[in-house]
Amino acid sequence: MKAEIVSVGTEILLGEITDTNASFLAGQLPPLGIDLYWVSQVGDNQARIVEVLKRAWGRSDIILITGGLGPTEDDLTREAIAEMVGEEMRVDPALLSKIEERFARRGIKMSPSNVKQATVIPSATAIPNPRGTAPGWWVEKDGHIIIAMPGPPAEMLNMWHTETLPRLQQRTGGAIIFSRTIKLFGLGESVVGEMVSSLFSSSNPTLGIYAKSDGIHLRFTAKARDQKAAEVMLAQSEVKAREILGEYIWGVDDDTLDSVVGRLLVGKGVSLAVMESTTGGMLTATITEALQSVKYFKGGLVANSAEALTAYGVDTNLISDYGVVSAEVAQAMAEAARRQLRADVAIGITGVVGPDEVESKTVGTTYIGLDNGQEKKTIRGVYPAGDRSRLKRWTTNAALFELRKMLLELT
Repeated sequence: MKAEIVSVGTEILLGEITDTNASFLAGQLPPLGIDLYWVSQVGDNQARIVEVLKRAWGRSDIILITGGLGPTEDDLTREAIAEMVGEEMRVDPALLSKIEERFARRGIKMSPSNVKQATVIPSATAIPNPRGTAPGWWVEKDGHIIIAMPGPPAEMLNMWHTETLPRLQQRTGGAIIFSRTIKLFGLGESVVGEMVSSLFSSSNPTLGIYAKSDGIHLRFTAKARDQKAAEVMLAQSEVKAREILGEYIWGVDDDTLDSVVGRLLVGKGVSLAVMESTTGGMLTATITEALQSVKYFKGGLVANSAEALTAYGVDTNLISDYGVVSAEVAQAMAEAARRQLRADVAIGITGVVGPDEVESKTVGTTYIGLDNGQEKKTIRGVYPAGDRSRLKRWTTNAALFELRKMLLELT
């Protein structure tokens, strides 16, 4: 079955709110065996909503709509559906009574405009909404299903889980769609694409490659009779991917670099400290996102000047001889952080975040030092100049990726 999501609301188009409903629903459809091919956004204009719905009707079996079910004049989803299917809206007395009772229980006088929320068309049944005054619509006509749900996420989520999802599960049955994501770092998207080009020939599972802030994601998607069968198919693809990509792979599915590193630190009983300049505290903030970070993280030192580096224990002569942005200083930062905070392993980061060059080093030049008391390691990276926050994020992820590699080698 082919599905389309339509998000209604001018506030979405203006960027005033983020369309979290569409991303949530997109993740809910694959386990049902429903293929999502299109996502549309449209403002609060009946003619344009009808236009979008007609297009969806012509190419999709299921249309999921969120938003536009409120009581005001610019809430036009019901009117648009009615116009699109050529049916007349009428007030359902039983539905109106329930809405009136809801207002009465809250001691609030119901506005006449709320009456429109009690309307239905012949091919629609109301979907209860215990979290709000706007019932949804379940419309079935000519082999199509239209499901209209409220825009506020709390109301939509409740309606989905309690009403919509169970009904769809009864209708779909059969095959399910299941995905597995493999995450890697240190290679560009085009390079990865060339390396795994042989895996694209498979029509089931299919492969998609995505560039993300934490590296490259490979998403294998299988269609099978049940989840167990899909998992077997995905496991075979994962084995092939690991044979090709090896040490560049750092996690799967919901893994994050901070959580993967955190599990290794806990498992090996190792403590961590950092000293950072380029990342301005982002590495420290990211490490502490992991729930168990209190068990292994000693702390982070932010050094944004030569004076701060010296105060934290970096040799002044190193700074004079090699400069603040250098492999030698990055290594010294790691050593000083490990020593000052009495940690087992430490990271030091220095570089040029921009907008100008520093010590003849171009913007994007980064040095990452690692020290575990026995082994010392320094990595130089050059990230394309541009957005400062992206450079900081890339450097943070690179540091965690290299730390993971060092931890895996520890006995």
